Amino acid sequence: MNLGNTSSKMKKVSRHLTFQVIVAILLGILAGVFFPDFAPTARIISKTFINMISMLIAPIIFFTIVLGIAKMGDMKKVGRVGGKALLYFELVTTLAILIGLVVANLLQPGKNVTPVDGKVQAVPPAVAEPVNWAEFIANIIPHNIFESFASGDILQILFFAILFGFGLSKIGPAGEPLLASFERISLVIFKMMKFIMKLAPIGAFGGMAFTIGNYGMDTLIPMGKIMLAVYLTCFLFIFGVLNLICYFYKFSLWQYLRFIRQEILVVLGTSSSESVLPSMMQKMQRFGCSKSVVGLVIPTGYSFNLDGTSIYLAMALIFLAQVFKIDLTIGQQVAAMGVLMITSKGAAGVTGSGFIVLSTTLASLKIMPVENVAILLGVDRFMSEARSITNLIGNGVATIVVAKSEKEFDEDAYQLAINPAQADVDDQSLISDDTTLNERADIIETDIPAHKIWQ
Repeated sequence: MNLGNTSSKMKKVSRHLTFQVIVAILLGILAGVFFPDFAPTARIISKTFINMISMLIAPIIFFTIVLGIAKMGDMKKVGRVGGKALLYFELVTTLAILIGLVVANLLQPGKNVTPVDGKVQAVPPAVAEPVNWAEFIANIIPHNIFESFASGDILQILFFAILFGFGLSKIGPAGEPLLASFERISLVIFKMMKFIMKLAPIGAFGGMAFTIGNYGMDTLIPMGKIMLAVYLTCFLFIFGVLNLICYFYKFSLWQYLRFIRQEILVVLGTSSSESVLPSMMQKMQRFGCSKSVVGLVIPTGYSFNLDGTSIYLAMALIFLAQVFKIDLTIGQQVAAMGVLMITSKGAAGVTGSGFIVLSTTLASLKIMPVENVAILLGVDRFMSEARSITNLIGNGVATIVVAKSEKEFDEDAYQLAINPAQADVDDQSLISDDTTLNERADIIETDIPAHKIWQ
């Protein structure tokens, strides 16, 4: 009898996406260590999965924002939500940069590191073009929205969707058929995403196998100190700063992390927070945030709320200064902090973006040759997981904070999210009121409560 129950539980665990992704990551590490020649193929596998997710990002952002704003109908409220989000982003990312600078100065990860490495290649000059902030803002307005959709420019799609949603809300009953059609299309797209996310273990396997196989475990030893410093700082930021924010706004960081555990594991395997953007938007609605707030905050956060990237940039800058024996004064570090507050906003949620922005920052500061960043090439990918996961967690917290400040947070949905056992009894209030019964049934069917998985 007990054996039967154990067997049944094991079958449930093996079918769950969280377990499958963990196993895939472990297998990816082993494949990278013992079969390094598999790395090019693994890269194709990982890239294919990320591309499948990326093709849904533009339509999901567009339909989510249009539906949210059309139902909100208040452009002043849209502006207020956006303003709160941007203010929050700037405050928290600035704090992340400050923490990164302080920890790097205390731990001195670049001390006694030899900058000579035969594997280092020069950084392409094109990487180091300084950011024009005015041009960055102006570029948010698309000159061709179809081109924006084709290139996947999140901010341009966001801008167009806000205007489209506002226009749709102003035509009254005439817009109701279009609104209903958009809701059906949105449902189809999320069904597609549900299917693609079942392939997440394959994508995570490919990403981890490529990283280990291409760079090798031997690259970690000489650069282990900077890696450990970045991971430690991200950990302190999440369980220190973000935990205090969660406590102040009266929700549990731990319960939130447990709720998005699948997304965290996928990011760990693929090194890209973009790979979970669509599912993160859906999860935040299920966690209690309104569709309009989620639609505005999550996509914007992928360009403006990069906590992990900010930490990495600050620490990498100090690390390079220590390696190449460049003594940065307090004034120079304050100036660097000011530049990072701008350049960090240009990074996207894709692998390698932090490395590019670091080159841009060095070009702007002119305190050392841009080519110095090449010493980080071998381990940048390994640190990408830390900053991508921190970015992901930070964006979710920001969404909850803005939703709560706008009174757009459903406490009943939140309680159901953090108490999954309740879903067995009451699955009809799982997420927002405009979710169909079929969607709710799918959610209950898809997510096995965490407390049952680990029994």
